[in-house]
Amino acid sequence: MTIDRRFFLAAMGALGLSACAPAAPRAPASAVSRAALPPDLLPQANAGFDRWRAAFRARALAGGIPARVLDPALAEAGYLPGVVTRDGNQIQTRRSFEDYLSITVSDERLAKGRAALAAQGPTLRAIEARYGVPARITAAIWGIESLYGEKRGQIPVISATATLAYSGRRARFYENQLMAALRLLARGETSRANLRGSWAGAMGHTQFIPTSYEAFAVDFDGDGRRDIWGADPGDALASTAAYLARNGWQSGLSWGAEDGYGSASGRSLTPQPGGPRFTVTRNFDVLKTYNNSDYYALAVGLLSDQLVGGAPLRGSFPPDANGMTKADRIALQRRLAARGYDIGTVDGVIGSKTEAALRDLQSRARLPVTGQPGPETCALLR
Repeated sequence: MTIDRRFFLAAMGALGLSACAPAAPRAPASAVSRAALPPDLLPQANAGFDRWRAAFRARALAGGIPARVLDPALAEAGYLPGVVTRDGNQIQTRRSFEDYLSITVSDERLAKGRAALAAQGPTLRAIEARYGVPARITAAIWGIESLYGEKRGQIPVISATATLAYSGRRARFYENQLMAALRLLARGETSRANLRGSWAGAMGHTQFIPTSYEAFAVDFDGDGRRDIWGADPGDALASTAAYLARNGWQSGLSWGAEDGYGSASGRSLTPQPGGPRFTVTRNFDVLKTYNNSDYYALAVGLLSDQLVGGAPLRGSFPPDANGMTKADRIALQRRLAARGYDIGTVDGVIGSKTEAALRDLQSRARLPVTGQPGPETCALLR
């Protein structure tokens, strides 16, 4: 399957999105132009959506959303076909744990994370002191969710949640998210212009969804606003730690460790057949309340360890379906890049750009066009 890296992270996060939510504007992100979004994430005419919106208005009014907030929000809301496509595709996304780690615990994420830990050190230490969640865990979630605030999402949340409430797989869930987003507008916690996030309605530095914002977001700096969107990540980071603490994080207990490498005790977990094995603790399960995926919780734990000097995985992964190891795939990508192909990041993950390069190479060589590195294709690059 062809998927880009940002979608992969959202998809492999599975159906969790448990700890995601919105908040108030301090220094709102720069306005996002329509041109900044792909065409399928711009509003398109849809008569069925219009009828749904009219029916929803009655339910929202009955649910206590004031017309002064509801009507302008719904007037701006539009049907986003790309949101439905992404929601449908995510249940079909199956990447290996090795690929997932190549993306989530990349050299870039580690380098930026160490810089972020240094820059936000006093804040993260104060958050750890209050909530008992290690600074490195909070920082790792920040890094995986938004690349330390660089990618907080640009899609209007009202449109995204309304679209999924109308035609998504979990209509009731997303209608609840839409109602929660409207409630936070009614409380004045943010503006419509600032209410932007991912295609699934997750927002801010650590990607809270609206219901989780209502339940767990905190005003850590005491300025009267629970601002998880502004340039200062303090409220968002504290909200994440508060979420974990309230969901049972046990201070002083690790998340787990690779088997044979650490002193953790708990249950055994092998996320990829033939790959490294782990022993995980109750805190690992708390991480899964943030996003209900073994891959995600392991990535948070491993990234958090390496941010503070922990060693990379010692265990190895088996060859992929094409008989290639990660080192083989990296060598392949480098050879494609040397031929002038744009393959994106050289990381050993056969993503959309690598597949496109392989298809072009195969077409030119009159080989079966698969986008996958079979033996004949690899022979062309030696």
